[in-house]
Amino acid sequence: MPRDTAGHLVPGRISPHREVPAFIPRPEYVGKAEPDERGVGNLYSPEEVERIRHAARIAAQAVEVAAAAIAPGVTTDRLDAIVHEYLVAHGAYPSTLGYRGFPKSSCTSVNEIICHGIPDDTALLEGDVVKLDVTAYVDGMHGDLCAAYPVGDVSAQAALLIERTREAMMRGIRAAAPGREVNVIGRAIESYAKRFDYGVVRDYTGHGVGRAFHTGLVIPHYDAAPAYDTAIEPGMVFTVEPMLTLDGSSSWDLWPDDWTVATRSRALTAQFEHTILVTETGTEILTLP
Repeated sequence: MPRDTAGHLVPGRISPHREVPAFIPRPEYVGKAEPDERGVGNLYSPEEVERIRHAARIAAQAVEVAAAAIAPGVTTDRLDAIVHEYLVAHGAYPSTLGYRGFPKSSCTSVNEIICHGIPDDTALLEGDVVKLDVTAYVDGMHGDLCAAYPVGDVSAQAALLIERTREAMMRGIRAAAPGREVNVIGRAIESYAKRFDYGVVRDYTGHGVGRAFHTGLVIPHYDAAPAYDTAIEPGMVFTVEPMLTLDGSSSWDLWPDDWTVATRSRALTAQFEHTILVTETGTEILTLP
């Protein structure tokens, strides 16, 4: 569907449910209203890390393949189809599909949509920014990432927002080290974002990932100290996924679908995310193709 008269996103038509072959194992939450994510923990053995790495690599490859199709006129549903087909072809279940009832195999969040955009028949336009968020479930583990992409030629403001959001994520990742508290990650992100008067979304955070899609561990992207004081330990796996806004605000509205989150002012946003492993000396990014 086209944008409304203000140039903002409106809901489109959602295509029928995509099927996953029966031989691909499902996460425990598929078919349930709520996942069971109690007591799964955030520390992993080397063997478990390799399983997360495998899932993370497939997710990253799916994002790479779908991103190659981003162009004016392509629908977000088409991007979702590419992701879905890639994941199932590699024996992976799309983690978002059926998670708390989410209907699609990825999140596609365009322009002012901060996160959790549902793929539909919305066609991308020249100058848009689309965030593609994909999680793969393989061999009992999830790997999760997101990246923002320009659609054709974008404004200088949009290009800088994309570049700086990626850098904000990397600064957060580099700040994570054994012995520190997880709130140091948000401190590094917010201090960088403030240099450009960007807003940092507070209510949607990074999270533990691996045995569960979301383990309960919260990784804030703003300076939350002294709250969120969980100590960072070798063997931990979690996501770092800042969402920055062009207007400097962290306010948002939820669409009637109970998923799609938009900036209240409809200002442009960008997001990047990696799943990372904490090592003895720092961190390692797992979501690489």
